[in-house]
Amino acid sequence: MEEMEEELKCPVCGSFYREPIILPCSHNICQACARNILVQTPESESPQSRRASGSGVSDYDYLDLDKMSLYSEADSGYGSYGGFASAPTTPCQKSPNGVRVFPPAMPPPATHLSPALASVPRNSCITCPQCHRSLILDDRGLRGFPKNRVLEGVIDRYQQSKAAALKCQLCEKAPKEATVMCEQCDVFYCDPCRLRCHPPRGPLAKHRLVPPAQGRVSRRLSPRKVSTCTDHELENHSMYCVQCKMPVCYQCLEEGKHSSHEVKALGAMWKLHKSQLSQALNGLSDRAKEAKEFLVQLRNMVQQIQENSVEFEACLVAQCDALIDALNRRKAQLLARVNKEHEHKLKVVRDQISHCTVKLRQTTGLMEYCLEVIKENDPSGFLQISDALIRRVHLTEDQWGKGTLTPRMTTDFDLSLDNSPLLQSIHQLDFVQMKVPATPILQLEDCCTHNNSATLSWKQPPLSTVPAEGYILELDDGNGGQFREVYVGKETMCTVDGLHFNSTYNARIKAFNKTGVSQYSKTLVLQTSEDTDSEEQTVPFPVPSERLPLRRMSPFSSTLNLQPSFPGRAYFDFRSSPHQLSLHSSLQSLNAPGCNFETQSASYSQLVDIKKLLAVAWFAFDPGSAHSDIIFSNDNLTVTCSSYDDRVVLGKTGFSKGVHYWELTVDRYDNHPDPAFGVARIDVMKDVMLGKDDKAWAMYVDNNRSWFMHNNSHTNRTEGGITKGATIGVLLDFNRKTLTFFINDEQQGPIAFENVEGLFFPAVSLNRNVQVSGCPFVRLPGGGELSPR
Repeated sequence: MEEMEEELKCPVCGSFYREPIILPCSHNICQACARNILVQTPESESPQSRRASGSGVSDYDYLDLDKMSLYSEADSGYGSYGGFASAPTTPCQKSPNGVRVFPPAMPPPATHLSPALASVPRNSCITCPQCHRSLILDDRGLRGFPKNRVLEGVIDRYQQSKAAALKCQLCEKAPKEATVMCEQCDVFYCDPCRLRCHPPRGPLAKHRLVPPAQGRVSRRLSPRKVSTCTDHELENHSMYCVQCKMPVCYQCLEEGKHSSHEVKALGAMWKLHKSQLSQALNGLSDRAKEAKEFLVQLRNMVQQIQENSVEFEACLVAQCDALIDALNRRKAQLLARVNKEHEHKLKVVRDQISHCTVKLRQTTGLMEYCLEVIKENDPSGFLQISDALIRRVHLTEDQWGKGTLTPRMTTDFDLSLDNSPLLQSIHQLDFVQMKVPATPILQLEDCCTHNNSATLSWKQPPLSTVPAEGYILELDDGNGGQFREVYVGKETMCTVDGLHFNSTYNARIKAFNKTGVSQYSKTLVLQTSEDTDSEEQTVPFPVPSERLPLRRMSPFSSTLNLQPSFPGRAYFDFRSSPHQLSLHSSLQSLNAPGCNFETQSASYSQLVDIKKLLAVAWFAFDPGSAHSDIIFSNDNLTVTCSSYDDRVVLGKTGFSKGVHYWELTVDRYDNHPDPAFGVARIDVMKDVMLGKDDKAWAMYVDNNRSWFMHNNSHTNRTEGGITKGATIGVLLDFNRKTLTFFINDEQQGPIAFENVEGLFFPAVSLNRNVQVSGCPFVRLPGGGELSPR
């Protein structure tokens, strides 16, 4: 209850309300405080003078009465009128709440009324200290305002709850803590006083003793004084005026201003308003609960900010230390270069000193020898060696020619450290504020589904200022499973093929840049095509792609998933999975799902009215996934291979649900090769015969017989081969999980494979110039024709 204390204090005196009255603006004020802030208005501004002048402004016209409000924007207080003889001249004082209070200029005349209800000066004006709305009082003065008895009761209960622990009321010296309360005596007792003054016998035995806390509650619930009418002080409130929204007495209804107003029973309106207040409190309670949760979130943010600050500071110190370490390493390298240059210079100079010293010693020896020879007096002996000496002296002099006595190395170091770029980089070292991109918006008008393909389009929000480097498209598995990435790149449109027929997929998109990943977009629910009726089966080939309406789910859900940034790329995942997705750039799938049909032990060729039971699948071959030796023609409907080795080519459309049948015609067949026909997963080996690995289920056939092959295992040799013009039929039944082959409308052997599950693509392996094509009009096994879709 401590949080309620501010609601129980007067905005003028700052203390608990004492005899509070209710102003017309619904705020409360103590009676004494109300008298202190009364201000007398000029006679010309009185209600009587304005009514006499025909202005017709009511006492509650706050727009005009604001002219009389003494509220000042400069000091947020109240001031007195200047220039009016009747204006109070006593200096104003400020209350604890900052509201300026004007004590009366002279003591009010003594009357039989309380000081608060004594007569007030004529034309007095009171201004609400909370909303600053002004009101000119009528002849009743402050008695015209109702008393707030409910607020008095709340303050009384609050003050009682704030009191100290209940003490015994009969202890003579130091009161002990009370242990019981007698409801009849209305006295709190400790145990000794209860035994002494309230024995459990005689007339007192019938008294009810309760714990002190319960006794305090019973005191609070004791009946309080009933509020009386402000106009008729001797009458209690008995009705409620709906128009004035206030309780009234019966005299107000008979002779007062409420006689023509709509009134209702006081008890009924009391219950109604209690109910309305309770309902309003429910909403406010929800807001308070949200505010508490928000405060918890903010406190958690404070803790997280502190932790992140410590972590970021440690990261910053580590980065700066790394820069310092790199600078120290570079310093050591540069010092090593200086030392190397130093050693080189010293070596060159020392070598030159050694060389010059040797030559100088030889020159000096030659000079001393020549001087001694000159001292000889024997002409013939001198002439014998003089020519040789002269030549040696000239030769030695020539050896001391230009450059010999010049230093080969300077004393200066020809190294100059250019540190200006690094200093500039250090000065520019600062934090870079990066942000994740905004959440992409799905372009619903451009999103569509067709057969087992879905096309999605998206864009950045119009006011987005942070660029996105790419987008990540995610789809679930069509069965309410986890989301998986099906595209990562810069494009804003993508088509996903190879989905399940008649299935519901959830799709979402998010953007990324170097900083991180945005939140997910709203989730779209995509519905792939359902079973095809007979009218659609007669559509001529080829069928144009048409967009089907999206089924959207509301409300959408979104989550935040921060991941590292991704390079732009197309994402393909070719694992063997029953719900795997494949990605293509355009709609090429023209297949339709088949209907379920009942079978027993009879072969498919013996089925009755198969036109009503089977839809025809049609597809084009896929150059993107085929072996490079495969040659395409006829808009990718015809394929051949001149290689001696087997090469595999797949259809563009994958199947994972329903019943599908397609046929291939052998256009060219020479030298009795053995092509293979069947189904395969997207990651099947392309350079061996179909069925050599565990990714393909096939029938390979020559001109005399056929075999079924999977994982390099040969089974069910069957007589009957193919020639030029033969037709190979493939029936893929996911309902029965079987794969069956036909040659020229006749089933070839038993059911080839069982327990077939997953995503499969039509597949063919060719070699030695065999050429096959899809049929524009398919002959169904057992007779009849259908136009392909």
